[in-house]
Amino acid sequence: MTAARSSILVALLLAVSCARPPAAPEGEGAEEPEPARQEWAIAIHGGAGVIPKDIPEEEKAQYFDALRQALSLGREALEQGAPSLEVVEKVVRFMEDAPQFNAGKGAVFTNAGTHELDAAIMDGRTRAAGAVSGLTTVKNPITLARLVMTDSRHVFLVGAGAEQFATEMGVERVDQEYFFTQKRYDAWQRALARERGEGGEGHGTVGAVALDRAGNLAAATSTGGLTNKRFGRVGDVPVIGAGTYADNATCAISATGKGEQFIRNTVAVDVAHRMAYAGQSLEEAARAVIEGVLEPGDGGVIGVDRWGTTVLVFNTPGMFRGAADASGRFAVAIWED
Repeated sequence: MTAARSSILVALLLAVSCARPPAAPEGEGAEEPEPARQEWAIAIHGGAGVIPKDIPEEEKAQYFDALRQALSLGREALEQGAPSLEVVEKVVRFMEDAPQFNAGKGAVFTNAGTHELDAAIMDGRTRAAGAVSGLTTVKNPITLARLVMTDSRHVFLVGAGAEQFATEMGVERVDQEYFFTQKRYDAWQRALARERGEGGEGHGTVGAVALDRAGNLAAATSTGGLTNKRFGRVGDVPVIGAGTYADNATCAISATGKGEQFIRNTVAVDVAHRMAYAGQSLEEAARAVIEGVLEPGDGGVIGVDRWGTTVLVFNTPGMFRGAADASGRFAVAIWED
């Protein structure tokens, strides 16, 4: 190589070197460290919607008591090391048995004066799921949903087929009269009087999401549907990705509100996908969907991510809700304040 060429090469190398940005100080430019993971966490809901603040004090106390009992049940199980899947089923079963909520015992009336119940459950570890819809005699739909997941090769069973499966599984059955509550009957009568067709009041639901000590997420949701619903209507609850979703890589979500809107916008999985593909936090993702995608008054979601962060986001006047975690948090609420 000639001296001239050597000089040119050295000059080029110096120019490239000078063009490089200075090295970042140690610690800068690296990925943000992951937050410390809670040992366990749980969130619950009992439906979202227009919940008058002037309800009788006795009724208000019953709601708060039921929420506290459900949350305590989940907290104690998680503290003892129970798997998240077991915990969400147990908590939702309790809420199905509580007449205050639109699931199980307190399920709303259809246009025909009957009760049709839906439920779903999902395991964030494997993304296995089970769902049921149109049940009329199953006391605890969430348990049948879990059996669909664990004891069948299917994900979603409906109507007569789901009832036949319930018989084969030996789950507890009840007469339609079991689901009756005067409050739901009165609401149905008001809906009939307004002649709203497939419309109606009330879109409450119950749900639970949890992170266990092993780091596994799970979600479970159950509902009686929409007051005065017709034609075998099915809402978002048993539709995996709409009203119920869980994935250990992101979060577990349970939704409540206007089911048709949650189906159209695949709300539950949208929250998870915003975390997975857009790098949003659970809080950012949930708020982006509830406050940016849905219309005001559509409903809300509860969620827990893989670090044990919980969210309870809604765009309605109120949502029956609660959350607890290993840090000592334990709180239930209905309205914003």
